[in-house]
Amino acid sequence: MNVIIVAPHMDDEVLGCGGVIMKHKEKGDNVSVIFIAHRVYNHSYNHARNVIEKTHAQKAKEILGYDHIYFLGLPDERLDAAVQDIIIPLERQVEMTRPDIVYVPFRGDNNQDHIAVFNAARVVFRPTATTFIKKIYMYEVPSSTEQSPSLLENAYLPSYYVDIKKYIDKKLAALACYESEIRPFPHPRSPDGLRIWSQKRGMEIGFEYAEAFMILRDKWC
Repeated sequence: MNVIIVAPHMDDEVLGCGGVIMKHKEKGDNVSVIFIAHRVYNHSYNHARNVIEKTHAQKAKEILGYDHIYFLGLPDERLDAAVQDIIIPLERQVEMTRPDIVYVPFRGDNNQDHIAVFNAARVVFRPTATTFIKKIYMYEVPSSTEQSPSLLENAYLPSYYVDIKKYIDKKLAALACYESEIRPFPHPRSPDGLRIWSQKRGMEIGFEYAEAFMILRDKWC
């Protein structure tokens, strides 16, 4: 199986899909992560800091063990300005990879970039254009998904759970690679916070640790 993780920012792949990435690799799947945006700091782009951030992403890749990493380098905090700017390069990557399984960010996240990436993905991955894709899942990003206002349209309602007990320590080690993005507990983007979040999702389904997803497509071929 070819699997792609569409990540708005560097670190979203770990927070939302770190365990499932390792599970796919254990099954022998080919896994790619597509990072849509670069990073801005205090709303300003800094090339040197982005070079460092890319090395953090590469270190996390080595821990998670996936195959390919792609940086589209689109403007952080401005992805919602022109969704077409996401659609065109994402279409190219999808045509190159021709994935069987896709993971995309949740449409109700409290982050305008995550919403923009989902809106681009819903176009790129429409059924008539990607008949080769069998499964599409939305993933949550702790520190973004649960921060949305308590409105019905923002409710994250998992329908698919993955046991990540074997991978939780490596998931936390991958998060530690993103030195500039980690926050102290009780922030959700802290090692303790992410472990507790994984335990919470596990308790919902009877696992010790889990990642939780929403199913958008599931084709039985």
